Amino acid sequence: MPLTRDRMIGHDTERLAFRFTMLNGSDIVECQISDAAMDELAGTRGTESMARQAQFVALREGVEGVASEMFDRMTVVKGRVIRIFTKHVQKSPPSPAERIAAGAETDVDNSASLRLIVETRPASARQ
Repeated sequence: MPLTRDRMIGHDTERLAFRFTMLNGSDIVECQISDAAMDELAGTRGTESMARQAQFVALREGVEGVASEMFDRMTVVKGRVIRIFTKHVQKSPPSPAERIAAGAETDVDNSASLRLIVETRPASARQ
């Protein structure tokens, strides 16, 4: 069952992550995304701490989608925090058809499309 949107907590300057919560039915699930992962999603680097909330709002749907997918692949443990890092978010180059449609030269990669990936572990590795 996918998680549903709850509330934003805010940027944690000690952990360099943005904290938010989602709901699994009526249960609150704590989540956070690292600054580096948010910058990767946004296609930028070094976003200032005071701009993190606006960045999260702009990326919220995608971030929450990754958190929900990660939650669905984990063993449910009360109190577990869903932590999203850059390894869960990856840029991939656009396909040749996408580059042509965008008017880019086919041999030059001028932009990168985002693809979200979720780390999975085999059931034998879960505890």
